[in-house]
Amino acid sequence: MKPAKTLFISADHGLAIVYFLQSAVVPALLAAGVRVVLLTDEALKEKIEARFGQPGLIVESLRFKEARAYFNTVQPSAQWWLDFLRRAGASRRINLQAVDAFLAQVEDEAGSRRKRLFPLMRLVVAVLRRSRFARCWLVRLQRRFSPLLYTDLFDKYQPDLVIASTPGWRLDRYLLRQAAARGVPTASVIVGWDNSSSYSLPGADVQHITCWSELQKAELMHGSDWPAGRIHIGGIPSYDGYFRKEWLLPRADYFQMHGLDPQRKLIGYASSFITFSPNIQNIEALARLVSEDRLGQPCQLLVRLHPNHFMDVPRFAAERERVRELARQLPHVHVVEPVALGGELGHYSGEDMPEKASFMAYSDVFTTVYSTMVVEASLHDRPVVSAVLDSLAGWPGKFTLPLSRIGGWPTHLRFIESGAGKVAATESELAEAIHYYLENPAAELAERRAFIERECTFIDGDAGQRTANWLLNLLQTPKSD
Repeated sequence: MKPAKTLFISADHGLAIVYFLQSAVVPALLAAGVRVVLLTDEALKEKIEARFGQPGLIVESLRFKEARAYFNTVQPSAQWWLDFLRRAGASRRINLQAVDAFLAQVEDEAGSRRKRLFPLMRLVVAVLRRSRFARCWLVRLQRRFSPLLYTDLFDKYQPDLVIASTPGWRLDRYLLRQAAARGVPTASVIVGWDNSSSYSLPGADVQHITCWSELQKAELMHGSDWPAGRIHIGGIPSYDGYFRKEWLLPRADYFQMHGLDPQRKLIGYASSFITFSPNIQNIEALARLVSEDRLGQPCQLLVRLHPNHFMDVPRFAAERERVRELARQLPHVHVVEPVALGGELGHYSGEDMPEKASFMAYSDVFTTVYSTMVVEASLHDRPVVSAVLDSLAGWPGKFTLPLSRIGGWPTHLRFIESGAGKVAATESELAEAIHYYLENPAAELAERRAFIERECTFIDGDAGQRTANWLLNLLQTPKSD
């Protein structure tokens, strides 16, 4: 007998695993009697079942290989350009500096055939940015590429709602398109801080979406034409464990884990933005400041590598090894590596949330490049410095965006304007900012807390339950809605 309601959840990213499974979202749905079918990387099926398995939760393959094969073999050029236009074509009514950087990078790194088409495609982008009709046409045009990869799962489970961790921005587009074609209601969540300002138009017909804040809601409405009544503000379930202090390790245990000196101040650095720029110039500057005792107090540096440092990309791997070598050479420089979830989800993982939480909570000053972790560190009441030292070498042969030129990106600009932290563009500015916060750890505390409330809306640790309640309401909505 079919249960009262069945929900498909597409979790195609490590952050989505945290969002749905390491918050109250899925547990609350199961407690309400909903059958949850989680679609994710099939290589993780057994691991997820072992850790999160309980009655009512079923794990199925999201069929990445089949989806990628379809993208690469069925009119691949047309699909590629449609996805490019979807990403580049948001309305100019919002700040598009992040999208413009994507457009510049793709054009710079394009092969000769695609380069020849770029003047035409830039005209199409200009039209899309000015015309809601053109944007709606593009979203509809994407329907023609729907490979029906999940027919057996739809027939077997007969879902009442399909929800994805993006509105079709990645390969989840094929699941959402098939759901829409079958008349199954669809919804999406915003997992990342910059998603609503960076990824633009939906890749499928998605009816509902939940986001973190009024700020993201405005970006969805004005940039991607979402109707206000279809946008829910539920906060960010992935941060509930932070707000509840559930993931925090004891300080002594954490320091011992990484060979840290409990008598020295800890400077944390989270690598970020490496697709566009090296981080090594920031890390080397911090290593010099620490090793040469130029911060006014004895300090040590803990560098968290980025998940992309573990991709099969030579320039990222080379920077990873340079950071490891720094740690081998200098006694007060240490490295922490994100834990691999496995399969195609890589090092974007919920496996090390205690590591991340403790890393931020115990940093006397937290530094990064405008990463989402400026939000996460702020909610741990840590002083934050965004280090934007330009690389002299850049990425040789690849598109490079100087870090000094990214302050106008939507999330970056909000951090700057909030007054919640400082920005350092030179080594001397970096030293000055860190020294200031070491001497004044409570400086800008009120601004940080106001920043968190604007960006996350709910700071009580119950965003997962709110999101589950929203989904339960959608499940009760007639399909004809």
